[in-house]
Amino acid sequence: MQIDRKTAPSKKKIVIDPHLWVDHYSDFLYRYTLSRISDDETARDLVQETFLAALESLHKFEGRSKEITWLTAILKNKIIDTYRKNSSGLNGKMRMDEAEKQQENFFEKESGQWKEEHVPQSFSADIEELLINEEFNEILRGCLSKLPPLWSAVFTMKYLDEEDTYAICENLCITHANFWVIIHRTKLNLRDCLQTNWI
Repeated sequence: MQIDRKTAPSKKKIVIDPHLWVDHYSDFLYRYTLSRISDDETARDLVQETFLAALESLHKFEGRSKEITWLTAILKNKIIDTYRKNSSGLNGKMRMDEAEKQQENFFEKESGQWKEEHVPQSFSADIEELLINEEFNEILRGCLSKLPPLWSAVFTMKYLDEEDTYAICENLCITHANFWVIIHRTKLNLRDCLQTNWI
């Protein structure tokens, strides 16, 4: 008796149609960018740059991931480039000096204790509930936009993108020690901003 051997099904070739990218993915990519870079015009520009970069590297796409995953990976690199650019130069330095000076006002000079108006207050809602609250997210984006660009970048990559600390340090050209100082200072400033605008 002869047994028919089933041939392995051939892999379905993924067909990519760049003409559909704007309709299918632009809203998602725009929202993704805006949650990380609090500037509408920059967010739109980065989405357009992502589509252009994807067109140029279309021949490299092997179909191992979904189209949207591939486009998001390109966008992430564009966002990191923007973080680097924004955190360097005079503007980034001025914003950092301003934020550090403001932070000195959180504590009493003699005792090092919190000043009464800056004492941390507990949030009324669970953190998971807050993260799906559109009003809270709008305030969080506003608070992040007030931070020095480097601080905002480090915080966003660590807590929104859940990037590895080593990768963040490498991508943003900072030391491990600088990373933890920035995280600490960012949390202090964000808490103060959120207490003022949310609680």
